[in-house]
Amino acid sequence: MTQRTYVDAVNTALHLAMEKDSNLVAFGLGINDPKRIFGTTSGLVEKFGQDRVFDTPTSENTMTGVQVGLALAGIPSIVTHQRLDFFLLAMDQLVNSAAKWHFMFGSQQPVPITIRLIIGKGWGQGPTHSQALHAWFSHIPGLKVIAPSNPRDAKELTLAAIEDPNPVLILEHRWLHNSLGEFDDSYSLGEIGKVRSLTQGKDVTVVSSSFLTAKLLGLNALIKDLDLDIELLDLRSYSPIDWVGIFESVRRTGSLIVFDYGHTSGSIAGEIIAKVTENCFSSLKEPPVRFAVKDLPEGTSFGYTRDQYFKDEDMIYAIFKAAGKTLAREIELRSTTPHDVPSEDFKGPF
Repeated sequence: MTQRTYVDAVNTALHLAMEKDSNLVAFGLGINDPKRIFGTTSGLVEKFGQDRVFDTPTSENTMTGVQVGLALAGIPSIVTHQRLDFFLLAMDQLVNSAAKWHFMFGSQQPVPITIRLIIGKGWGQGPTHSQALHAWFSHIPGLKVIAPSNPRDAKELTLAAIEDPNPVLILEHRWLHNSLGEFDDSYSLGEIGKVRSLTQGKDVTVVSSSFLTAKLLGLNALIKDLDLDIELLDLRSYSPIDWVGIFESVRRTGSLIVFDYGHTSGSIAGEIIAKVTENCFSSLKEPPVRFAVKDLPEGTSFGYTRDQYFKDEDMIYAIFKAAGKTLAREIELRSTTPHDVPSEDFKGPF
């Protein structure tokens, strides 16, 4: 296997899924435009034709209603929204229709829809183009909500979402699109609802997801050099959550910090800390720590957003605090990119 991008992984999954199921259709704003939704839908219309891969008018609510109608007729579909924020116009279709049918009709009526929602953090995207609302969606029974953090999971969990007989939301962070990783071209499914332990450590359980998992994995060597062993758990799924995997880790380490790129109040991080406190209180040696975004809309101004993005050194200090340890030396990490750009190879303008 060779190193390939997260975009390549999503594209591979879509090709594999459409090859396997001739009934599967894919549509959404920009799916056939020159940029092909950041490259993730490249080659689909050329291979599968306009009857199965097509652009749509700007009407998110209608698009989702069409998805639900197709699903009830036995036709699965994948719809992509270039920003999660745009999809909020379709919440009625998602919450009152898609999420409820299976329950309301005695588990006899599946709703096989997959919805890709892309988070557009950075570059002055502003308060209506950069929101991370995974906690919203996870509050709704009947929805599965996942967030692959690396190319292999992007391929395998996307395939698992498409195979699922009921609604699955896939949250893609734009800051991951150029990240590299190994994956093969086989039709292999990931397991929705299972955490993955990425590092072995005895001092503190660190739970994160999506782009923050990649960020923390990159910081692990420095954290280890500072004499702290973390167990980094990649959440991968917000609904369902792998409580068994999290509880087992906390019982081993005795401490917990949860990183969340959503707002602090009502966050997934808060829910995880609550459940751990309820179920593992006697194992905790230190108070759990929640590290999430301030309860403020994200600004467009470069200066205003300076304190709304996680600094590497702040994350490391928080991990040491959660472990009940003190740093042996001061640290100051200087990024080579602005605070709202993840890396030098990040492509824009959107």
